[in-house]
Amino acid sequence: MSDDRHPIGVIGTGYVGLVTAAGFAQLGSDVHCVDIDADKIARLEAGEIPIYEPGLAEMVAANRARLHFSTDISDALAHARLLFVAVGTPPTYSGDADLTAVRAVVDAVPALSTRSERQRHALVMKSTVPVGTGASIKRVLAEQGKQGLGYVSCPEFLKEGTAVEDFLNPDRVVVGDDGGWAGDAVVDLYAPLDAALVRTDIASAEMVKLASNAFLATKISFINEIANVCEETGADVIEVARGMGLDDRIGQKFLQAGIGFGGSCFPKDVSALKQLAGNSGYHFQLLNAVIEVNELQKRRVISKLQKHLGSLVGRTICLLGLAFKPNTDDMREASSLVLSARLQADGAKVRVYDPIAEEEARRLIRGVHFASDALDAIDGADAVVLVTEWREFVDLDWNDVASRMAGKLVLDGRNALDRATIAAAGLTYEGIGRGTLTCLG
Repeated sequence: MSDDRHPIGVIGTGYVGLVTAAGFAQLGSDVHCVDIDADKIARLEAGEIPIYEPGLAEMVAANRARLHFSTDISDALAHARLLFVAVGTPPTYSGDADLTAVRAVVDAVPALSTRSERQRHALVMKSTVPVGTGASIKRVLAEQGKQGLGYVSCPEFLKEGTAVEDFLNPDRVVVGDDGGWAGDAVVDLYAPLDAALVRTDIASAEMVKLASNAFLATKISFINEIANVCEETGADVIEVARGMGLDDRIGQKFLQAGIGFGGSCFPKDVSALKQLAGNSGYHFQLLNAVIEVNELQKRRVISKLQKHLGSLVGRTICLLGLAFKPNTDDMREASSLVLSARLQADGAKVRVYDPIAEEEARRLIRGVHFASDALDAIDGADAVVLVTEWREFVDLDWNDVASRMAGKLVLDGRNALDRATIAAAGLTYEGIGRGTLTCLG
């Protein structure tokens, strides 16, 4: 790939921004990254990657000459026509998306001196925003004397843990704009990836992202409801999901029953879409159920433990995994946050271990013992709960685990373990929608 592609700017160097910046650098663009966090920028300039994402450090290192870091948005404007906005839009207490950081970016863009100069620059929205945000931003730009500055909606579909691969091999690229040069320029940037292109209006592009995540979250909550019914009827949700997924109208993805979804996208986007519908006068009943099922699923772990152990007062419970999913250190909306708090409220002693997320977890979880490794966490436990299906937990020597535990219960919160192996080690296996397999010894 030649290095004469147009330079771009990326505002925000979190999970989305940094992967996007490194990805475009890999495709041959000079990328000018901006973040208000001076410490983060200093770390990036020193070659330190402040987040954990497989393959990201290597891609940043390989393209370091094309990546530039600054705390001043003017540096990006001086070099780049397209400014990709990748700042956080967390949920507010009402469930709406907090657009404070997005508005700060809009306000920070200077009123460029000439009309021709303004028409050479555009904001490209990567952050997940409510439908109507693009129209609102265009009004604000006009009010601030920045009319002529282009605007494009280009939602991201990166999954934490596979974000680098997702950028380089996307299943689709969505570009929403008014048909001007900026949309064409964004399409050209993504052209080397040879992905399916959805070129549409801004509002529809914004809705694609929210609707996609809400649908996937609905699929997860549905299979979790099926898992709960399986437990009452003797069916095995693994077999049920396999049979369902072979129908190409349904598909096998996102039919893995467990203890609920978390992370930065699904909970936030489901809530944001529900709130958007409510603000528009429509009651989105299905999403209310999706949210409720997900919250209750996390708490069902407590009732499962009580079924086997009785009172949890004084019991030692080991949580294996703290991040919301494997291959990330992201703790946002992680099931471990709810479980650790509920267990302590019920009088249990909690031991935890995560191979990557401990630093972030220590800022969020109090009153637990952070173990040095998985076996240290397991020592003396009355029950072990698999919360995050890291490979090292799946590959544990369960005979060794059995010898270290005070009790016998292994609660597989992700249906990722081999229950026959666990039972053969003299332990009791309890899954999600799979019932109980009692130890053979």
